[in-house]
Amino acid sequence: MNIQSAINKEVFIPRDERMLVAVEVRRRKKKRMSFLPTGGKGEYATFLCLSVTNKKPPQLLITKVKRFGGSSSFTRRSQWTVDQLKQVNGVNPKKDSADFDLIFDNAADEWVACSSAEKCIFVQILYHACQTYWEGSLGTKVPDKKARRSPSLDEQLAKAGPSKGQTSPKPRKSQSLQARRKSYSPPRQTEFINCQSKLTAEACTVNLFIYRCKAFFNRMKKMMLRPRGRSPARGQAGQHLPGGTLGSVAQKAHQALGERGEKLKTAEEKTINLMHKAQKFADSTHKVALKKK
Repeated sequence: MNIQSAINKEVFIPRDERMLVAVEVRRRKKKRMSFLPTGGKGEYATFLCLSVTNKKPPQLLITKVKRFGGSSSFTRRSQWTVDQLKQVNGVNPKKDSADFDLIFDNAADEWVACSSAEKCIFVQILYHACQTYWEGSLGTKVPDKKARRSPSLDEQLAKAGPSKGQTSPKPRKSQSLQARRKSYSPPRQTEFINCQSKLTAEACTVNLFIYRCKAFFNRMKKMMLRPRGRSPARGQAGQHLPGGTLGSVAQKAHQALGERGEKLKTAEEKTINLMHKAQKFADSTHKVALKKK
């Protein structure tokens, strides 16, 4: 089970929510010491998760989840609704970068994702989810200007005019209704700035597939470069190291290092080959779309 599935199963499913995407992040700037307990030595991993509720009307939520060092469980820390999300700042609109900012009504955070691909996946899915959410919200709240309605009693009396010996009544209800309509303002939508066009206006499933491939190979590369375990401790006086003499241990370590280097080289070649194929597929898809237009 990968990390996203574990977070969804442990944090969101019990709350009747469904996680859409999660990205591991760290702060660009060190924050002041928090009074919240952070486990042993203060080491923890932070994840930003986008989820939607299963109840109707659905709510779109952004949740900050942490996993402290030495623990396999996840802890839910903070949560905001998309209505509180004022702005998403991609920082650099000219090239892929791992930096992005989230600005809420009561908070503002500057984040760095593990890789630019994971940040692009998160921003693209967040943009599409926000568009769907706001379209549904505006469709239910904004009155339809083209819809015809039957005239009210005050309007009928105003058209008929006052009868003899009577003064025309004051249309208080219609005035109050007009005042409500004038005071109505549509909900403020989330603003996406400094984001690449392929993440927002020109976003498509091909770009999302490419970023998912990049993120997967980045994780595989980190796993291969990660040390497998601690080196064996030095033996005490009069004791032999397990597995033979020091020379045999060094030879085995050198052989394992060479094998790992060959595997890493093969993985890099496969990654580059797959990226070229994905780019060719994206270019051909774009050409076909232009021909159909």
